[in-house]
Amino acid sequence: MGTLVPYFYKNNRMSVRDKAYQLLTQKLEKHPEFFLIDFDVSDNNDIKIILDGDNGIKVQDLIEFSRSIEHNLNRDQEDFSLTVSSFDISKSFRHIRQYKKNIGREIKVKTEEGEVKGKLTEVKDDEIVLEYKTREPKKIGKGKQTVIKKEIIPLNKINEAKVIIKF
Repeated sequence: MGTLVPYFYKNNRMSVRDKAYQLLTQKLEKHPEFFLIDFDVSDNNDIKIILDGDNGIKVQDLIEFSRSIEHNLNRDQEDFSLTVSSFDISKSFRHIRQYKKNIGREIKVKTEEGEVKGKLTEVKDDEIVLEYKTREPKKIGKGKQTVIKKEIIPLNKINEAKVIIKF
């Protein structure tokens, strides 16, 4: 994480947005196993933070992040609300580390060309590899055979990628 560049200052005071982001960044630097998915502050200082972790994130971790931010913001200077939550697994991935933590799981990827479902087997800096089974006609004789295919998908071509939740 880099240093914070303030959006604006009010009366030579750091804004709620800037202070919350700075506190969050400091906490993330102390806990590199977690990463930021989304940070948003509305005009009326509703702070919403979504976090994830390389091995998931527990409720206790979210509480600790929330407390480290809330206890260091001054309610006498600014009124605010704070929500710190974990990433919703039904949503599309937004960070490369989410792909990496889901290697070995079935995912669905949508691109401009269509949709691919398969097991995520590899994640590189600029692409992912999915493996999936398909039925194809036999090269010799009648009938079909099951074939394992690999599809390499550039990250910049992915419109949406989600874990396939199985019950």
